[in-house]
Amino acid sequence: MNSSAFNRRQFLALGAALALSACGGQRGTAARIPAGSTVLALGDSLTEGYGADAASAYPAVLSALSGWNVVNGGVSGDTSAQALARLPELLRQSPKLVVVSIGGNDFLRKLPENETRQNIREILAKVQAAGIPAVLVAVPYVTLGALIGSLSEHPLYADLAKEMKVPLLQDAWADILGDSSLRSDQIHANAQGYRVFAEKLYAFLKKQGFAA
Repeated sequence: MNSSAFNRRQFLALGAALALSACGGQRGTAARIPAGSTVLALGDSLTEGYGADAASAYPAVLSALSGWNVVNGGVSGDTSAQALARLPELLRQSPKLVVVSIGGNDFLRKLPENETRQNIREILAKVQAAGIPAVLVAVPYVTLGALIGSLSEHPLYADLAKEMKVPLLQDAWADILGDSSLRSDQIHANAQGYRVFAEKLYAFLKKQGFAA
């Protein structure tokens, strides 16, 4: 094989690798979580599964998909401050991963954005200080677009994910709550909506490397 042909093959291989990277084809480098491990889902009514039975809540569905023991740490009506206050007790269960989906009630009650941002920052910091990886889930907030079924996620989630260096799942809740067939009311999913969310989250966690 002459050198020019060899160099051309190297160039094509490099180009393919770059293209794969650009389209998100590479897996993340997170440590794989074995089946049977405890995973904590921290949140509010969307985590608790309001609008469906307990077996349909997304942590239960994620548990079935992954083989993990997914602890449902969702409490309806919880603000980010209340979730932060509950976190130390929940961490006593030694989870291998914490999924954080909180903030919707802060937005509904029009609490100061800086307080919500600081609370979620502290949640992520406490999880990381315990040596546990965290995943942040973006949550929609009320905008004019919501009147026509177009939900937007608050920009603080992207800011915090970058600042705290945690993976961010975007568009999952916004897509589900923007689809009337997946909602039990204007701000909660139904059983099918929670299943769709669990499937989206599990695919995301697989891409990050947490699951096989």
